[in-house]
Amino acid sequence: QVQLVESGGGLVQAGGSLRLSCVASGRTFSTYAMGWFRQAPGKEREFVAVISYGGGSRYYADSVKGRFTISRDNAKNTVYLQMSPLKPEDTAVYYCAADRTFGLNYAKVGTYDYWGQGTQVTVSS
Repeated sequence: QVQLVESGGGLVQAGGSLRLSCVASGRTFSTYAMGWFRQAPGKEREFVAVISYGGGSRYYADSVKGRFTISRDNAKNTVYLQMSPLKPEDTAVYYCAADRTFGLNYAKVGTYDYWGQGTQVTVSS
């Protein structure tokens, strides 16, 4: 069992920056690929970024490519999402998720085994 706790969300103006963190419980963090997803009001949860077990592979949604960076520190059981510059359309609840098998379906919600409770990001125009 893995428990995930996100933090770092908040209210920011367009063009600003935020860094989200997700801390995982347990000793097996390095055996999970870690993803970030987001869900805006009235919309489905969507893929944002994923990072492989050791951090050697990273993939991003087209909407955030070049603006967001995913990273991880396995010694701290933590995955990060650096976001800059932010746009109003980035407003959503952001979730981190853990996947025991890193494969071609990394962008699908159903691929992930564990989820955090989410952190709200609001970008004002």
